[in-house]
This record gives sequence, structure tokens and C-alpha cells, in this order.
Amino acid sequence: MQLTLLSTSDTHGFILPTTYTTRDQAQPFGLTRAHTAIDELRAAATGPVLTIENGDWLQGSPFAYYTAKISHRPSQLTAAYNTVGYDAGVLGNHEFNYGADYLSQAVTTLDYPILCANILRDGKPAFGQPYQIFTRAGVRIAVLGLTTSYIPHWEGPANIAGLEFKSAVDVAQEYVPLLHQQADIVVIAYHGGFERDLTTGAPTEPLTGENVGYELTQVSGVDALITGHQHRELCGIVNGVPVTQPGYRGADVGVITLTLQPDNAGWHAANSQARLESTATKALHPASKDAVAATNALVEDWLDSPIGHVTGDMQIHDPAAARISEVPYIEFINKVQMAATGTDIAGTALFNNDGKGFNPTITMRDIVTNYVYPNTLSVLSLTGADLKAALEKTAEYFSLDAAGKLMVTPIFARPKPQHYNYDMYQGIDYTIDVSRPVGTRITRLLYHGQPVQPDDQLEVTVNQYRASGGGNYAMFGADKVIRENQNDMTALIADYLRAHPDLVATADGNFTVTNGQEQ
Repeated sequence: MQLTLLSTSDTHGFILPTTYTTRDQAQPFGLTRAHTAIDELRAAATGPVLTIENGDWLQGSPFAYYTAKISHRPSQLTAAYNTVGYDAGVLGNHEFNYGADYLSQAVTTLDYPILCANILRDGKPAFGQPYQIFTRAGVRIAVLGLTTSYIPHWEGPANIAGLEFKSAVDVAQEYVPLLHQQADIVVIAYHGGFERDLTTGAPTEPLTGENVGYELTQVSGVDALITGHQHRELCGIVNGVPVTQPGYRGADVGVITLTLQPDNAGWHAANSQARLESTATKALHPASKDAVAATNALVEDWLDSPIGHVTGDMQIHDPAAARISEVPYIEFINKVQMAATGTDIAGTALFNNDGKGFNPTITMRDIVTNYVYPNTLSVLSLTGADLKAALEKTAEYFSLDAAGKLMVTPIFARPKPQHYNYDMYQGIDYTIDVSRPVGTRITRLLYHGQPVQPDDQLEVTVNQYRASGGGNYAMFGADKVIRENQNDMTALIADYLRAHPDLVATADGNFTVTNGQEQ
């Protein structure tokens, strides 16, 4: 007998195949395409099938933002997920971005159970049950839900108040033996990724606990591991355990096939395979498409609503170049942050390479497709030494290639792009010399034209992810936050534009990134 495990992960509310930068797109991803792939895989299976939604479904797309912040109706989003026929789902880290109350409301609209064993409130699972046992064709299959425990390093305290995030590995070690007493097969659905090379076991990132997929494959008794979080396309056998990670936005469906054989106790997995099924050419499933059609029409009209105008060029023509030489869009975002918090220093990132900046007529579409995270703002009280340390950290984003030219340091590009961990500041003047050793690259740092001294006291605005130390910015932290603006940045940008509807694109070139030679 064969048991098939199907999974999606990190769909991020992208139901339809669009990035929303323009109307009427037909991109090679989306839940509607994954839905069709899942139906085809179910039909082709020769034995029982379980289908898992593996987290990060509530936030990420303009559609998801609209249902959270404009209509306040998560059912408009979850209606599509309910058509797929998932047997269970787990929570991702981005499920907490809109707060625990909204998450709780969203969970009640799902037709399938949420499983999460390692996020607790008062010592008990805070959302759903820790696991569920399914019986298919006489086979008992336990699915244990786990979520990356690193969420407190990113999320605003108000969004996770009263919650305890336990180690996914510790919880797996506790539950897996117990589950094997009740079930034939134990599956872990983990919203987290891999911290090590799948072949060699060598670390591929700092071992912070954010990703522990490799360690989970070493927990005795795990028959299959479904992963996500890193947006990677992975499949294979790791330490004897079949694993999948099905990319981003429904671009793939994870497929694990276990060949089961009977034994004295029931069944065991005698063989396993893992692969990914691309959804790129799949037709849009009419059920999930129709579930969001009416709301999507409202979203598209909302996105096209004009909110401001630009004189000059505020577009991003080359994201790599925009990180080396300041562009007006980045200066504008920092100005919004400073205006919202009353500081004169701010830092922000160009989160990915998809944002195109602002068109001459700025619409909500421009805002939400460029500023893609529902960040709030924090003001940090920093010493000059703290600020310099933060700049040294951000300078690690760059390296030099064999020809001495600037390049992105590989760890920021692979296995998961981390462009969001490179910050650009306004209100200070600084130089990054990438030819110098890491930790000594800031060769110029001025505030109001004067060199910043280690014991200077400065107020600096960043988003709450960075303020909490997200991205391994250890010089920051909640203890240095002196005030906050709890409105998310999308709303703050829109409010700023309503107050200043006619912008002039400017960039004062306050930072320089050099390879130590002429660029």
C-alpha cells in the first residue's frame, strides 16, 4: 500500500496567479493552480492521501492585506483554502503579523483543524491541537504540527502576548514516541526550514533555532517531514526521512510517497520517495477561483485608487544598484518613518527585488506591492557604538568577487534571499568600504556633519522586526525601544501621502558603498 502526503506552504495569501503590480496577470503560481495539482495528484494516488497546509497563509499578498486591514474579514481569504480539501494545517510565523485576535478569528473560519504543539498559552496549545491521528484504509497516521520557535525575535510583543514558544526539536522528541504508541506512521508538519546542508550536514546559516529541519530528521521515529518558511524548493531523503519544502506562493506541491507494509503492530514505512509537483502550467481551479472572485474585484479597484503624485523619478530600475547608491524611493520611506516617530534618523530595507518603486501617479497598488510587510515602527535609543555596529552588520550584505567588484554575500542570496536584512539609513552620512575586513567597513559616520562618537545618544527609527533584533542585529533589542507607532507602515505611507499628495523625488546620496577603488 502507498500513502501519499501532499503539502503546500508559504502561499502567503496568493490565491490567484498575480503579484498585483498590474491587473489581469497569469503568473506561474497561486493557490488556484496548486488546488488543481492537488486534485490531480489525489486522483492518481493508488492508496490513501493526506493533504497538509504548512503555514504562512494569512499574510503576504495585497489580497491578504485587504481582508485584514480594509474589510476585516479573514473569511474572504480562508474561503479559498477551504475549497482545497486540506486535512490539516499548521501556523506559520507570519500568521501573527496582524495580531493574535485576528489570527484566532481566522482560525475559526477554517474547515480543517490547525495543529500546533509548540506554541502554548498557560501550558496548553494556544491554537488548535498539538496533533491529530487520521485513519486511512486501516492505517493510523499521526500528524504533529510544529512552528518555528523564533517568532519572538521578529514579532511585536502585543501580537504574541501571553504565548510561549517552545523548541520544535524538544517538543518533537517528547511527542513522537507517544504518537508511535497510537499510530503506525508519524508525520511532522513543521513551518520551519533547514539549518544545514541536506547532504553534508554542514551548517548553512547561524544555528539560532530559527530553522531546525535537519535536526528534526534525526529525531527517532519520524517517518516524513514537511517543511516551509525558507521559500526553498526542496525534496529528498535526509537521514533516512523523506522531506519536502514546496517553494513560495503555491509554485509547487510537496509530494511524499510512503510504501507501507504490514507488521505485527500494524503498518510501517518500508520505502519512501519525495518530489515536488510544479503548478506553473496548471489550470486555475474553478472552486478556489470563484471563492475569491467578488472580493478580488474589490481589491483590484482599491489598489487602483490614486493617493499622490511624484515630480521626478521615484521608480526602482535596478534593485541591486539601489542598494549601492540611494534612490528617491528609499529616501522617501525613511522620511515617512521619521515623520511618524519624530526622529531625524531612520533605516529601512528594499525588501526584495520585485518592488518597482512609485509611478508618477501613486496608487495603493504602488504602496502595497513595494512595502510588502505589515511592519510597525519602533524608536531605539542607541549609542554611537550601537549605530556603528548596526552599520557594520548591514555592511556584511556585500562582498567582492574575484574581479574586485561588489556582489551580494552568498548567505544573503542563498538558500533564501535575505535582501530585507540590508538596511539603508537617512539622517546620517556614512561610507561602507567592502574591501576592508568585516567589522571594520564603516570608514565615515557623521550626524549633522560631525563624527559620531561611541558614547553619543541617538534616537533611531526602524521597523519592529529590526528593532527586536531580527536579522541577527544583536545590538538592537526590546530593552532599547523607547516608543512605538503601532500603525502599520502601509497605512503610515498612505497617511503621509494624503498629507503631502505632491512629492518631489529627491535623494541626497548620504551613504556610499565602495569596493575601495573607483566604481
